[in-house]
Amino acid sequence: MPLDLKGLIPAPVTPFTKDGRVDYDAIQRLGAWLGSIDGVKGLVVLGHAGEGTFLTQKEQVDVIRAFVKSVNNRIPVIAGITGEGTEVAALEAKRAKEAGAQAGLLYPSHGWLRFGYQPGAPQDRYRVVYEVSKLPLILFQYPDNTKATYNLQTLLDIAALPGVVAMKNGVRNMRRWDTEIPVFRRERPNVPVLTCHDEYLLHTAFDVEGMLVGYGNIAPEPLIELIEAGKAQDYKRAREIHDRLLPVTKAVYHRGSHMEGTVALKHALVARGILSHATVRSPLLPLPDGAEEEIHAAISSASLSKVA
Repeated sequence: MPLDLKGLIPAPVTPFTKDGRVDYDAIQRLGAWLGSIDGVKGLVVLGHAGEGTFLTQKEQVDVIRAFVKSVNNRIPVIAGITGEGTEVAALEAKRAKEAGAQAGLLYPSHGWLRFGYQPGAPQDRYRVVYEVSKLPLILFQYPDNTKATYNLQTLLDIAALPGVVAMKNGVRNMRRWDTEIPVFRRERPNVPVLTCHDEYLLHTAFDVEGMLVGYGNIAPEPLIELIEAGKAQDYKRAREIHDRLLPVTKAVYHRGSHMEGTVALKHALVARGILSHATVRSPLLPLPDGAEEEIHAAISSASLSKVA
């Protein structure tokens, strides 16, 4: 199927059984529900929200296949590609494509988070991964406070490479967002910009073609409305949706670390009736006492009902 990434692209969690195995029945429920919603353009599996780096190689392939089956060819499944070395990532992308993924979200080499990267290395990573796998790739911009963030020229270079079909931007520096996104959209008009600022969706909604967010797991319906309001430059409507969701945003993403948001997403999916419990895999840990009740109350206050 053709890739149309201009809309909401949830990044689903990977459900586990209480004894820590991948829960394929829950994947079927989650994927089938998200895939049935008009305005959801694809699913990105094995990302941060999907605990992708916590899974074995076999589990990663099996999770891709399970989500592909769950959406029944209605929308594409996109796989997070997280391997450290470029050749390792290229082989991971090849496996993902063989398992049914129609695109890949290519992460930076994670050693760069601490040590930075040599000029040209990110461009080479995208070039090699696509040449080896022939899997279309989404450019992933990391936060500005990491050494794995790309400067504007690097973004433009990567976006001009064969096989790069969109940019997921999570720079989390609004000065850079406000100055770089207009340039990127002007210089690379055929590469859709997708925000992944789960906690800054109002600010970024007016500059993008869509959202690629873990938040899409739990509130796809209002987020699709927010995308539409942003495209229409309807600030009043966008602000109303933002304010309605603010208790959920705070309960899920205003925590000590963004990683805790993954655990919170699972609690919210319990509140919506998709999951029966919020089991995560180490190094994630359960949230403190009281967090579950806070998240359930936030879901209720935002009028996010249980899924039939």
